[in-house]
Amino acid sequence: GMTRVRGFTQDDAHIFCTDAQVEEEFRGCIDMTKYVLKSLGLDNYRVRLGFRDPASDKYVGSVEQWDRAQRELGEVCRSLGIDYSEEPGEAAFYGPKIDFSVTDALGRKWQCATIQLDYQLPQRFDLKYIGADNAEHRPVVIHRAIFGSFERFIGILIENYAGAFPLWLAPVQAVVLPIADRHLDYARKIEADLKSAGLRGVLDDRQEKIGYKIREAQL
Repeated sequence: GMTRVRGFTQDDAHIFCTDAQVEEEFRGCIDMTKYVLKSLGLDNYRVRLGFRDPASDKYVGSVEQWDRAQRELGEVCRSLGIDYSEEPGEAAFYGPKIDFSVTDALGRKWQCATIQLDYQLPQRFDLKYIGADNAEHRPVVIHRAIFGSFERFIGILIENYAGAFPLWLAPVQAVVLPIADRHLDYARKIEADLKSAGLRGVLDDRQEKIGYKIREAQL
């Protein structure tokens, strides 16, 4: 239900930079994406470089701009030790892009992070800046979304971990299970200690067998 929603929230950002800054900014976006995926334990992913199809006339910008941008994207990926595939015809009409396709524990592939180079937006808004040569220049826009849809990304994580999130991400990090009533006071102290230490702990003080409580806590 969370992977196909009627409305979604996207972590979309736009970086305005010079032509000379494109490589550095792309490197920063890729580093951020790799850090996020590693932190979430999503290590099985494929990087796709969407390039211009030379036979198509749907793309805007000069051929020289495209060639330089595509060359720089490949160089950034190689310098970071990233295996990637070049896919002609998969670029946006306004510029080349890098997509991260994540495979979850069920073997399904999800296109999550995307970093896109845009020559069209600055032209449409007639954006300019004064360069070091005291002349006007056109900036470049980089669109970047690390998670894509937050809602879908949470759905991917739930499926990937079958609900058993890493400790730092788990909604409940620890459950205190007293065996008998005589342990309740101590159990409450443990619960308070967990919370004071910043952990998300809860106390199950129901009159149930310990095996049942363990099973309920796991579920």
